[in-house]
Amino acid sequence: MRREAGVLTNKVPKEISEMANKVRSSDRRTIAKAITLIESTRPDHRALAEQLLSDLLDDTGKTIRLGVSGPPGVGKSTFIETLGLYVIEKRHKLAVLTVDPSSTLSGGSVLGDKTRMERL
Repeated sequence: MRREAGVLTNKVPKEISEMANKVRSSDRRTIAKAITLIESTRPDHRALAEQLLSDLLDDTGKTIRLGVSGPPGVGKSTFIETLGLYVIEKRHKLAVLTVDPSSTLSGGSVLGDKTRMERL
């Protein structure tokens, strides 16, 4: 929803449409900005993030999401790296999001390092 002249509309702001188009074209800087926007807790950002996600939703039909879990040391990172290298070899795009569900602060913190997946 967007407020125009005191009236709420369903128009997507031009900047959000442009951001969605750049995300679709794999612009890394824009993807980083989109992630930051989506993670923001500011109310104005939340509204824009919802519009962005709504705009991108139709493009998610052919994606595959895979979750990997298990106790420490069982080979999760090795499996992800091996599978990821295979997927890339087949000329597909890949994103890996690692989360530590034991974080007491957030209940699940996103891990920013790839120390265990050096070849990926």
